[in-house]
Amino acid sequence: MTQMNFRIEEDVKANAENALKEMGLTMSAAITMFLVKVGRERRIPFEITANDPFYSAENMERLRRSAAQMEKTGGTVHEIGALPNDD
Repeated sequence: MTQMNFRIEEDVKANAENALKEMGLTMSAAITMFLVKVGRERRIPFEITANDPFYSAENMERLRRSAAQMEKTGGTVHEIGALPNDD
C-alpha cells in the first residue's frame, strides 16, 4: 500500500465528497477505482475535449433549427442567411 498527496481546490473536493457520499463511496475508493481503470484500460475512462465552439449549445440549437427548416421545405432552401428566430 502507498500514500499519495495532491492539492485540489476546496470546493472541488467538497462537491466530490458530497456526491461520493450519496453513492456510498469514499474519496479514496473512488480514486482507487479511477486509477485501476486507467491502469487496466490504458486510457482516461471518460471523454476529454477542448471547448470546440462548433459543439456549443447555441450552435447546436442553430443547427437543429436549420435541419428542421430543411426537412420542412424538402431541402429546397438555396440562400444563405439568418434563419427564422435567429438573432
